[in-house]
Amino acid sequence: MPDWLRLMTDSLWPLLVGGIRFTVPLALLSFAAGLLLAFLSAIARLFGPPPLVALVRFYVWLIRGTPLLVQLFVIFYGLPSVGFVLDPLPAALIGFSLNVGAYNAEVIRSAIEAIPKGQWDAAYSLSMTRAQALRRTVLPQAARVAVPPLANSFIALVKDTSLAAVITVPEIFQAAQRIASVTYEPLILYVEAALIYLVLCSFLSAAQARLERHFGQHAVFTEGQR
Repeated sequence: MPDWLRLMTDSLWPLLVGGIRFTVPLALLSFAAGLLLAFLSAIARLFGPPPLVALVRFYVWLIRGTPLLVQLFVIFYGLPSVGFVLDPLPAALIGFSLNVGAYNAEVIRSAIEAIPKGQWDAAYSLSMTRAQALRRTVLPQAARVAVPPLANSFIALVKDTSLAAVITVPEIFQAAQRIASVTYEPLILYVEAALIYLVLCSFLSAAQARLERHFGQHAVFTEGQR
């Protein structure tokens, strides 16, 4: 067996452990928290009082206008100077969640605004309140519009979790860095890490395509029932 293949074989399990223990949970938890934050931000942006709208606009502007890497550094390395000390994983969770929330707030807001005004009027004609119309009529349709960009956002987040290595979270890329520092074979280790990300994201892309087909078929069925 060639030396490079033996190295890849020996290092595969430590890299997979980093993915199972840190990359996947970090992506899932960050996306879930970020999606909740995005939904609340979008609703506040659309229906909230002016001070709350201004606050949400500032949050989205700040996060979207600064690099994710800088945000992670501010949270993990900067906040301790003012008395807030966080462990690497919670710091990464906060950073990724805030980033996901800002970007997806615009996705959700745009999806809700894409629903024709006639859908609101139809709900109001059935004596629904605005909250009922939003929950029962608008959000189910907006969800179909938002699925593709939200799925893309999750796939991008999985790749972005590699940035957590800079704040010492032992995910896939950090595991590859540790092994490379001992074996002095960075090219082989980094290529192997890239292949793991590629396989994972390919699986997620296939799941995204299946999910989009499901929502598309559901939309066609719904239209046929009307």
